Amino acid sequence: MLPQGLTIRPMAAEDYDAVVDLWRIGDLPFRPTGRDSREEIERQLTEPSSVYLVATAGPAVVGAVLGTHDGRKGWINRVAVHPKWRGIGVAVALVEEVERRFRSYGIGVYAALIEKHSSASRSTFLKMGYRRLDHIQYFAKKVRDDM
Repeated sequence: MLPQGLTIRPMAAEDYDAVVDLWRIGDLPFRPTGRDSREEIERQLTEPSSVYLVATAGPAVVGAVLGTHDGRKGWINRVAVHPKWRGIGVAVALVEEVERRFRSYGIGVYAALIEKHSSASRSTFLKMGYRRLDHIQYFAKKVRDDM
């Protein structure tokens, strides 16, 4: 359930600076010349596989989540909530809305990518029914270092 006074809506290009501020405040990795550049995020917003949402209190962006899917599995990452709005269910509401949108596409498996240092995110996802899968290792290959 969404905390009173908040709205969740799709992220728009105009939200870029506010979302980047949330990432910085939350100590999330930020690659301003690569995949997190304004141009890249604006491109990603047009992709049908992107479910990028923001939580707002009036005009202020107080939370954000980046979700994507490959048609089989939904990926939830980059959940960030402004410190003044933490602990009241903003992150849960954002994740639940991403899950709802994934279900509308027929997707019933969701995975979360969580930074190792983020105990708050781990706790939130565990409370929401996610399980840590120790038998899987995450591998990545980057075309450029800033990706």
